[in-house]
Amino acid sequence: MTISLPTYKDVEAAAGRIQPYVKKTPVYTSTTANEMFSAELFFKCENFQRMGAFKFRGAMNALLQFNDQQKAAGVIAYSSGNHAQAIALAAKLLEIKATIVMPEDAPEAKVDATRSYGADIIRYNRYQEDRRQIGQQLAEQYGYTLIPPYDHPQVLSGQGTTAKELFEQVKGLDTLLVCLGGGGLLSGCALAARHFNPGCKIYGVEPEAGNDGQQSFQQGKIVRIETPETIADGAQTQYLGDYTFPIIRDTVDDILTVTDNQLIEAMAFFAERMKMVVEPTGCLGFAAAHQLKPELYGKRVGIIISGGNVDLERYAQLLLKNEDLKG
Repeated sequence: MTISLPTYKDVEAAAGRIQPYVKKTPVYTSTTANEMFSAELFFKCENFQRMGAFKFRGAMNALLQFNDQQKAAGVIAYSSGNHAQAIALAAKLLEIKATIVMPEDAPEAKVDATRSYGADIIRYNRYQEDRRQIGQQLAEQYGYTLIPPYDHPQVLSGQGTTAKELFEQVKGLDTLLVCLGGGGLLSGCALAARHFNPGCKIYGVEPEAGNDGQQSFQQGKIVRIETPETIADGAQTQYLGDYTFPIIRDTVDDILTVTDNQLIEAMAFFAERMKMVVEPTGCLGFAAAHQLKPELYGKRVGIIISGGNVDLERYAQLLLKNEDLKG
């Protein structure tokens, strides 16, 4: 099956479409981080987006293109948390019924937030059941439109508006670091980055335990893995998508990985130095910057912080673990 891949024009169209609904999120800097890397680091703070993550952009872009029949029938999505909340909030704003398939071990803060937006929630075991199959079955049974969390042209085009904004807010970025789960954010942001600065170095970053993207990038084909065990719940994906992989393969420079301990260290930095709550997945880009330290010297570096949705009890536990790691 031949599919038509989105281009920067789709990202541009998405930006105009979602503008009345999304926040133009701030770009923060840190003197400490700049001194640490001898570079200028610019953090695009999607943790301050509506519902706390970039996912709202893609969800809104997709639901705004529903026809009357789709609006009447409703939307279904599967997600560990942020896409769930994004679809639920977008559906609420557009008065569309939403059903979300969420894993039993999803962070309760994300489950509660999704429910608070009015969505119906169906739980499943992420290690034994296939969320995609559950979503497709329910869509067929009830006539819902299935909007997957990343492998969808309208979703990834919406996510790309994150980088579009960043490149408009900060001129002359040399490097871009983007969190990688299923690839919606990375593929969309790569389209935008290549438009604004064709020579920009683009890196995707995923958890070391879930390096399917890195393997896929290196082998030139989609590699599937078992559900990874990592604190980065937003990146517990098993494979890249049919839309996201070709864009990543053709536009991204490399895929890096980081450990859970490195994510915890990055979380602590954001909390202590920048007074920000960032969820583990949102720390992927900054955690990987340390691997590139020599290469980043004197550069202007964009880092996407993907979200800030984390259970406070879990957040506190991870910060305490960082103290133990420091010894």
